[in-house]
Amino acid sequence: MGQATMRTYVYVDGFNLYYGALKDTAWKWIDLPALFATILQPRHEILSVKYFTARLSGRPDDQTKPQRQDTYIRALQRYRPEVEVYFGHFLTNPVRMPLLHPVGNRRTAQVIKTEEKGSDVNLAVHLLNDGWLDAYDCAVVVSNDSDIAESMRLVKDQHGKRIGLITPGTRSPSRQLLAHADFARRIRSNALRRSQLPDPIPGTTIRKPPRW
Repeated sequence: MGQATMRTYVYVDGFNLYYGALKDTAWKWIDLPALFATILQPRHEILSVKYFTARLSGRPDDQTKPQRQDTYIRALQRYRPEVEVYFGHFLTNPVRMPLLHPVGNRRTAQVIKTEEKGSDVNLAVHLLNDGWLDAYDCAVVVSNDSDIAESMRLVKDQHGKRIGLITPGTRSPSRQLLAHADFARRIRSNALRRSQLPDPIPGTTIRKPPRW
């Protein structure tokens, strides 16, 4: 007899996913459930994909970032009702930072520093709460942020759930996360290429932004 199907929830750190696997690629129009169905074994029945991100603000060099993000999220939610989106927030401030290679007497430069706040905490809370509610048999964490490690440990120790880890891109997985994972996978470019949303989204006028 074959192995039983596992009820699976996927928890996506959007910031980690973007900078680890999507930035500077042509695959940002990503169909998240299709991607994870490709990466995970067939025995995983993906019931929910929880996507944790933050609302972008326009920057001097690119004022259209918020519109592109909004278009993508609307497309994803219309085409994939099993996707739930939760928002943290970004803090953007001008700060003065030291130069790696000083030029003459110039040793610092003013830069725009952006910090994403809340997504890792939101992900950890949902991971724990859904485990407590017995919503899944297996939780798959898509991140490389070691701050999530304690919530993974508690899910395993207190609720006896299986934990999977998917690491975006080619970076080495966090040892703290690996310590609590029953299995680990990577997001590779071939899987991204095969897991794109349709353009336009059927039944809508939502299209992939032309410049992204």
